[in-house]
Amino acid sequence: MNIHEVIRRPLVTEKGVAKKEAELTLCFEVAPEANKVQVKHAVEKLFKVKVDEVRTSNFVGKERRRGRFTGFRPDWKKAYVRLKAGEKAPDWAEI
Repeated sequence: MNIHEVIRRPLVTEKGVAKKEAELTLCFEVAPEANKVQVKHAVEKLFKVKVDEVRTSNFVGKERRRGRFTGFRPDWKKAYVRLKAGEKAPDWAEI
């Protein structure tokens, strides 16, 4: 898996922006098969920063209805990546 397959997209939410400002932590949606080492390596290569720690969380897709038809959203994985002290967050995360 290459670095562009590991990191799917950044998650820019109120909670994510607050964590970025307070704790220098970035949020990403990552591939469900990716492990913490792969996420760390991908962020360091892609954004040229040093990563201190990676925390991941798996989410089960919710059931959604359209009238009488039901289906499920896909399962997905979120990663919180804390940068080392002194590192600057990428510009996409700036407000």
